[in-house]
Amino acid sequence: MNPFSSGTRLRDMIRSIRACKTAAEERAVVRKECAAIRAAISENDQDYRHRNLAKLMFIHMLGYPTHFGQMECLKLIAASGFPEKRIGYLGLMLLLDERQEVLMLVTNSLKQDLNHSNQYIVGLALCALGNICSAEMARDLAPEVERLLNSRDPNIKKKAALCSIRIIRKVPDLSENFMYPAASLLKEKHHGVLISGVQLCIELCKASKESLDHIRRNCTDVLVRILKDVSNSSYAPEYDIAGITDPFLHIGVLRILRILGHGDADSSEAMNDILAQVATKTESNKNAGNAILYECVETIMGIEATSGLRVLAINILGRFLSNRDNNIRYVALNILMRAISVDTQAVQRHRTTILECVKDTDASIRKRALELVFLLVNDTNAKHLIKELIDYLQVSDPDFKEDLTAKICLIVEKFSQDKLWYLDQMFKVLSLAGNFVKDDVWHALVVAISNAPDLQGYSVRLLYSALQASLEQESLVRVAVWCIGEYGEMLVNNVGFLDSEEPMTVTESDAIDLVELALKRHTTDTTTRAMCLVSLLKLSSRFPPTSERVKGIVIQHKGNVELELQQRSIEFSSIIQRHTGIKSTLLERMPVLDEASYLSKRAGSTEKTSSGYPKSTASGDSKITSSVKVPNGVAKPPTTAAMPNLIDFSIDDAPVPPTSTTASEPPNFMMDLIDINLPSSPPSGGEPAPVINRNIIDDLLSIGTSPVENGLPASSSFPTITKSTVPETKSAPVSDLLDGLSLSLDSSSSPSREEEHKSITAFQSGNLKITFSFRKQPEKPQATLIHATFTNLSSNAYTNFIFQAAVPKFIQLHLDPASSNTLPANGNGTITQSLTLTNTQHGQKPLAMRIRMSYKVNNEEKLEQGQVSNFPSGL
Repeated sequence: MNPFSSGTRLRDMIRSIRACKTAAEERAVVRKECAAIRAAISENDQDYRHRNLAKLMFIHMLGYPTHFGQMECLKLIAASGFPEKRIGYLGLMLLLDERQEVLMLVTNSLKQDLNHSNQYIVGLALCALGNICSAEMARDLAPEVERLLNSRDPNIKKKAALCSIRIIRKVPDLSENFMYPAASLLKEKHHGVLISGVQLCIELCKASKESLDHIRRNCTDVLVRILKDVSNSSYAPEYDIAGITDPFLHIGVLRILRILGHGDADSSEAMNDILAQVATKTESNKNAGNAILYECVETIMGIEATSGLRVLAINILGRFLSNRDNNIRYVALNILMRAISVDTQAVQRHRTTILECVKDTDASIRKRALELVFLLVNDTNAKHLIKELIDYLQVSDPDFKEDLTAKICLIVEKFSQDKLWYLDQMFKVLSLAGNFVKDDVWHALVVAISNAPDLQGYSVRLLYSALQASLEQESLVRVAVWCIGEYGEMLVNNVGFLDSEEPMTVTESDAIDLVELALKRHTTDTTTRAMCLVSLLKLSSRFPPTSERVKGIVIQHKGNVELELQQRSIEFSSIIQRHTGIKSTLLERMPVLDEASYLSKRAGSTEKTSSGYPKSTASGDSKITSSVKVPNGVAKPPTTAAMPNLIDFSIDDAPVPPTSTTASEPPNFMMDLIDINLPSSPPSGGEPAPVINRNIIDDLLSIGTSPVENGLPASSSFPTITKSTVPETKSAPVSDLLDGLSLSLDSSSSPSREEEHKSITAFQSGNLKITFSFRKQPEKPQATLIHATFTNLSSNAYTNFIFQAAVPKFIQLHLDPASSNTLPANGNGTITQSLTLTNTQHGQKPLAMRIRMSYKVNNEEKLEQGQVSNFPSGL
């Protein structure tokens, strides 16, 4: 026989394909075999039809196209013999799916086979229908499947129940037809039928509220009895796994009990006793027992259980944490994170074990345990947990240090009870993992030090000692050199010495030596070197005898390839050499910054500026500008947002509040690069000074300022967020670099006011409310800025919340990111989102918009939509 004829046996074809040494040889063999099968199909060869289809299925599994054999499946299914039907149904499930139109031709054959007298043929039809059933087939064949649920054969019942699950998923409206047959399946003795019946009941509970109520009312006691019987049953070889009788039935019943008991006190009370029995009697030395205990804990935490039962469940999780299996520990940590909102005290009892998991060798367990520890922290245990975490920080893996450092800093900031403890812990973190500390964390530390006059001497001495021990931590170097530059005289004179400190002697030369060492370290980045230069300049004022030495160190960078360092070197050298009369005034200590204002800005506060002008907002993760107040209470112009707004017009036309230009106004320390007290009078000629919006931290650390902002000639342009008209200045020689110090940084320009319109309720249903507020700028009448606020009116939190909008072609739409994707329940919080509409036919056509909101409620997708047509007139 030709080895590639249609009569070739399946095993011979497989052997030929496996003997191929290259992909090209394999393709050639498959091509010849497919050609032979096509020829057999065209000749209507019935003797080898089942063999050809078996070979096509193997070829299909190798990834080659086999669509030409689909009709052969239908012919085999229509045959009368069981072997042909078996191959036909197998090919049907493998070669076709529910989207194939040819599948409609098999519906009649399926109906006939579901009514066949041979139970094995009925089983084939049920298996095929359960795998590829479409919505149309489900509606046509549901009565036959429902009838088979009452069959006497347990195998038919089992397969019919599994097929019913597929039908309910495709057509949920048919669930009411299966409620009573499903309940009757729970009275069977055969475990296979029980497991299938439980799965069918679970699917019915998910499909409709009526089915859930029916099963809760009629099946709760039956399920409790099943669980009790299987838990107390004696040894049965056919169901025993690792000494436990049928763990699969255990788990299925526990899952449906969790669904039935959720939110229902009566059902929960009926199952409390059996859950306690399962939790206490099940052995945990085998995986089967651990699986049952895990589902039991999930059920206890999901129903309205008693407090004692919940404590029992959490104690089981505590035992899981001591297990050697990483998977068991991981799932225990996952459940504990959910359980902490239910019974915090019970979880707190296992705090020591959870802390040990933070030190685990498995990265996923470490991260999850760290998240759980963060949730466990409160005012009473914060100091103990921080001590443990910092001790572990010394020996933790570099890959884990970033996450660990971030959590430690968050805990210290949130639960610091006094400033001394806060500073001590932050200094330890900087010394151990300064390279992993985020910029906003050490910025906040600097602001805290500037607001603690009694601890400034202690801080500079502690940072000096830490810097001597290690120069490798970048954030430590930055904070230390800033403190040494600001409070160098406190370091040398031991000002503010605390009882807990050890005496130390530091000379002026020692302080400069350490800053110089940090400056010359080869791994130091440009920002840190710039801070070192500023620190040296300030030390030259604090320690006048060292001015020449400082000048020699600073001048070394006049040819630096980094423009920032080169510019600072030349300017600072000029200050030391030519402006000794005003140097002490220029280099005064940084004024105390308003810590509350900085923290509110960092948190994205929405407070208005003290000048009374409209607040400038930015959506998403960007910060909200707020006024910064000097100690005497005089409000200064607002700084720019920490992140630029995505909407262009809110940047270009940001309002600039007018400021006084009288000489009696205090100097604006937020505008000063190196604490230079600039006069507030405008330059000669009555021209308004350039408007510079600055970030508080950049000013505090004296980094990133362009020469124009200091009133100095600029050799290059620097980008700024707020666009302003800056007077052109001609370049000047180095000797005249400081001649422009009399330039004012205040502005007397009038702000560009925005028009606010009445807010509207754009959409409201029984579960969701959306409010739109509007703003317009007179110079852009066609553009409308909309601030949308979403409120959840239901008792369930919404997750994965997404807002979508569609507008006509004459309107351009720009959506900013939303503030969150989780909407709290009962109106306890909101989500905000900004959007901009540009009406290209303003004045001719009004605004119109269609909106759609998608979200999840208890892991169930929800969708709401509507039309907004009640926009205020004039938009």
